[in-house]
Amino acid sequence: MASRRTQRWLPVAFAATVGFALIAGSYVYVSAVAGDRGDCVALDVVSSTEKSDLVKELAERYNDSRRRFGGRCADVTVTGLTSGQAMEALAGDWAALSGTGSPRPQVWLPTSTLWTGQLRLLDKAAGHPEQTPGEYASIANSPLVIAMPATKARFLQQQGALGWGDILGMSGEKGWAEFGKPEWKRFTFGKDNPNLSTSGLAATIATYYAATGTSSDLTAADVRDPKVTRFVRQIEANVSHYSDDVVDLLRSLAAVDLAKVDGEAAGSDLSAVVTQEELVYLYNTGALSNNRKPREQLVALYPKEGTFNLDHPYVVLPQANDAQRAGAADFLAFLQEAPQQREFAAIGFRDHEQTASDQLVQVVGGAKSPGAYFEPPSPEVVQGIKAGWETLRKKANILMAVDVSGSMTANKVGTHTRLEYAMDAAKNGIKLLNSEDRVGLWAFSAKQAGSSLPYRPQLPLSRLDDRQFGAKLDAMRSGGGTALYTTIRAAHRHMLENYDRTRINAVVVLTDGENEYPEDNDLAKLLRDIALDPDRPVKVFCIAFDQGSDLPTLEKIAAAAAGKAFDAQDPAKIDEAFVKLLSSF
Repeated sequence: MASRRTQRWLPVAFAATVGFALIAGSYVYVSAVAGDRGDCVALDVVSSTEKSDLVKELAERYNDSRRRFGGRCADVTVTGLTSGQAMEALAGDWAALSGTGSPRPQVWLPTSTLWTGQLRLLDKAAGHPEQTPGEYASIANSPLVIAMPATKARFLQQQGALGWGDILGMSGEKGWAEFGKPEWKRFTFGKDNPNLSTSGLAATIATYYAATGTSSDLTAADVRDPKVTRFVRQIEANVSHYSDDVVDLLRSLAAVDLAKVDGEAAGSDLSAVVTQEELVYLYNTGALSNNRKPREQLVALYPKEGTFNLDHPYVVLPQANDAQRAGAADFLAFLQEAPQQREFAAIGFRDHEQTASDQLVQVVGGAKSPGAYFEPPSPEVVQGIKAGWETLRKKANILMAVDVSGSMTANKVGTHTRLEYAMDAAKNGIKLLNSEDRVGLWAFSAKQAGSSLPYRPQLPLSRLDDRQFGAKLDAMRSGGGTALYTTIRAAHRHMLENYDRTRINAVVVLTDGENEYPEDNDLAKLLRDIALDPDRPVKVFCIAFDQGSDLPTLEKIAAAAAGKAFDAQDPAKIDEAFVKLLSSF
């Protein structure tokens, strides 16, 4: 290549000639490529979110590869959507329920065939032809594991082969004392809500298999057996709180680990998280914490009875025409080829034949083979497990504090005030809770005439009556400033005074603003006051309702108490935020 000095002395005419030649050549090349792909069949793919970014990248590689099959080519477009939401949308009105703006897909890549079975039930109930009647090839695999900080994991591994009940069923009162480690106090673990998450559903099914001592042929009678339900209830009793996304639980663990380095306030009561093996890989490599590796890594434990394999099936749906089916078959073959499989391995997956790379085994501290795999139960049995979980899950003890400051009605969003949006969302969301949950209600703003406090109890902690709860919400009136810090501190103290060791204890805060209470504006003191006590955890969850909400501060408050802050600054996201929040209980 000529030096820059030489280039500056090139004759102008020659440079122009070269430039025109390059432009013309580029035009001919692009036109040729476009012509080669002019007959490509459009193939729309929806992928579960944990792998959708990679599948999008691989689809671009496929589209650029100029592959052909039967004289044709395919142009693949990928959309990411959680498996549960995709299932619901495929069973009904895709455009209305998916929220993606993408066409109804011809290929579905859920996390597990557990979802294809549930879609069959939905189709059957609606009187529709089954969309997922068959068995499907995998594009990647990831077994379900119990992830635990290395110190505790290595200690348990020294005790010999342990099962689901041995680990997750540790007494919440004795906890680690059962293994001679009383200084580690209570044992609690995190898992996802099985109605929303594949890992949560698989973890719940795994406990039923462990209770029966089998690895296949789980029946409806097994699910109803009192001995089995007692076993499952014992395990659920040790849940710290449920999550809508296990990645959030892992990110919280990473934040606590890194907070010790950064000098920030963060707490956790989790001894373990039930998750996919691939997410343990991402945690340990720092991919879940802005590429900062944790000080203490997680180790993947494989219970002795066996575990579930999340098989990431490749599902071609009935609406695909013959050309799209041919294109789908070619894209599947492409995804299963070695170069693409190496890309899946690079983010922690086993390959399409369930083989783990040496790198994966080393990073997660795991095994080449995790032992036996459970066979998925029939869709009807899975449905029965989900229904039974509503009864067996750990119950909640929640104090909800609602911001009724003047700003909640000062500006309307459309025809409604923010307070009206918040009340409607709260009334709808509260129906997700169980009638055995205990829920209290406070309103807060600033001090009012005749009161020395800016918060006002509306309902005491008691068994949930959603009609009474809704009536109290409807009766709330707005006015004054936002005494955010004082209210959260008082609500947290109230929950400690009414602590119930058999329940998830939490404060839920709904607010549209920031702290506006001069008598209490010390955030650092608040974070210290509500810092999580692992032996008596009271978690704080926040929903930010408006652009004026101080979301970064709410995130700090939630992190200090091992909770979560939800962004509902767009009114369209309020209902979704409530569903995610109340699915934690």
